[in-house]
Amino acid sequence: MKKNLFSVILFLLLAVNAVGQKKHTFAIKDGNFVIDGKNIQIHSGEMHYSRIPKEYWRNRLQMMKAMGLNAVATYVFWNYHEVSPGVWDFKTGNKDVAEYIKIAQEEGLYVILRPGPYVCAEWEFGGYPWFLQKVPGMVIRGNNPQYLAATKSYFTALYGQVKNLLVTNGGPIIMVQGENEFGSYVAQRKDISIEEHKKYSAAVFQQLKDVGFNVPFFTSDGSWLFAEGALPGALPTANGEDNVDKLKEVVNKFNGGKGPYMVAEFYPGWLDHWAEPFPKVSAETVAKQTKKYLDAGVSFNFYMVHGGTNFGFTSGANYDGNHDIQPDLTSYDYDAPISEAGWATEKYNALRELLKTPKTPAVPAKIDVISIPEIKLTKAVTLESLKNKIKPVNNENPLTFEELNQGHGYVWYSKKFKQPISGKLELNGLRDYAIVYVNGQKVAELNRYYKNYECTIDVPFNATLDIIVENMGRINYGADIINSTKGIISPVIINGEKITGDWNMYSLPMDKMPNLADAKNNAKVGQPTLYQGTFQLTKKGDTFLDMRDWGKGIVFINGINIGRYWSVGPQQTLYVPGCWLNEGANEIVIFEQKNDKLQTTIKSIETPILEDLQPEKGETK
Repeated sequence: MKKNLFSVILFLLLAVNAVGQKKHTFAIKDGNFVIDGKNIQIHSGEMHYSRIPKEYWRNRLQMMKAMGLNAVATYVFWNYHEVSPGVWDFKTGNKDVAEYIKIAQEEGLYVILRPGPYVCAEWEFGGYPWFLQKVPGMVIRGNNPQYLAATKSYFTALYGQVKNLLVTNGGPIIMVQGENEFGSYVAQRKDISIEEHKKYSAAVFQQLKDVGFNVPFFTSDGSWLFAEGALPGALPTANGEDNVDKLKEVVNKFNGGKGPYMVAEFYPGWLDHWAEPFPKVSAETVAKQTKKYLDAGVSFNFYMVHGGTNFGFTSGANYDGNHDIQPDLTSYDYDAPISEAGWATEKYNALRELLKTPKTPAVPAKIDVISIPEIKLTKAVTLESLKNKIKPVNNENPLTFEELNQGHGYVWYSKKFKQPISGKLELNGLRDYAIVYVNGQKVAELNRYYKNYECTIDVPFNATLDIIVENMGRINYGADIINSTKGIISPVIINGEKITGDWNMYSLPMDKMPNLADAKNNAKVGQPTLYQGTFQLTKKGDTFLDMRDWGKGIVFINGINIGRYWSVGPQQTLYVPGCWLNEGANEIVIFEQKNDKLQTTIKSIETPILEDLQPEKGETK
């Protein structure tokens, strides 16, 4: 009797679950997006699981649904999941992309998957694992067997996570992108023939199909780059195209004279760099363009609808004619409709008015926000104390991060001089930021953003030269992405002489919060320092660390690296998600590189500061 009753209950549970997960159909047919036999417009928003605490995924997806959207698009970041060669992580922290997609389905959103393998996204190395640069013969984003073997491995691992989430298997994933903005790369790499470019893009597209992705595909490029970026069998979509007539004309040309028409990246904000103004796009402008798309039957994807945060060392970098690197901010607020901390903005409200229907849910309640008036820093320990516990690598010449088998963080380069030398120090191979010391005294700050690669130096007899180098994020966009090694990548030159012999290198990846429990207070002004403190909370909530009184460095909260800060701005606060705080005891560790003054406290505030530009604070003194 009990066994029969159990069987009945199990049957009913399975039946309820089957009803709850109704299988949908999706197709691109007769110039339309068709779901369950009905033509639809896709109203999507881009939002990346890796830039949001897992605990907040549902809240942010609910915010999207309440804005009137019916889909979420996300890149998949290859380097976020292949943490070392052949070692995959799809579970820890914010890495569970399958769970993110399941929650999207539960909240009534379809999913557009953008697996790359290259993604850009202002993300470290455009999504590539840093160690690909160590593979002999490999050229990233190119038609060579080493690279294509790596992409096949990545696609296979990803498919294993999401195969049951494809719309063909009852999941919410309706479309998958083939490559990403490849037309732009073709335009940037004219040194490679168009035939070779096409062989590459066709090869990775075929890999996606071969591993099992069996939903409609699309490409996304600037409307003038379809000839280079479009793929046979994939719907071409135009990024940033606000002219509806132009959009339809170019899609018709490459899609058999018909639609559907989609802007896969519609920019309601823009990306941000350190030492540069924070770009803004008005709510009125975004709402006006959205209405244009709605009236013309054009589908769209807001890039970004919610940006989130580049936690840890995940932010990438760009470059231009004036700067050899333009590192991206820790905040990926993007001036998006949903702010970095998940708040509804004026832009959000304007778009909700346009997009909502009688079935659109209410806007979720705002997550609690708190301020912490004072956190006492009871430990102040020189970085040298940490360095002295590390066994150095010794070599004739300075080695790069990659040669040291290190992806991120810092390397301390040190050399003892038995004879005096003085003159101009040239560090033309600096990648990316260095503080130079002679016998523990700061000599200069050198910096790839400002193109400061040299200084005057005087090294006396029996003195030590120390150069502490920070990787500020690998290039994520443009032809120079193929040159992304870090550290000191060419000879150190003093007074015209290459300085060789007996270089010691100390790896400081800062992949974990430094343990200062047994360390003694010995900080000195001008020497890089680790600060530690604890604080008690009776109530958890989101907050923003106020870094306006600090120089340059990173912050750990309860063991989590919440990102970089830099006094140049425009970002002067660091977002701390309340879900990463504890009721009761909490710990903070700050690595301050410049340490122009000794610190004793830090505080948090309730609103972010993202537009306070102080570029002069980054120039060499």
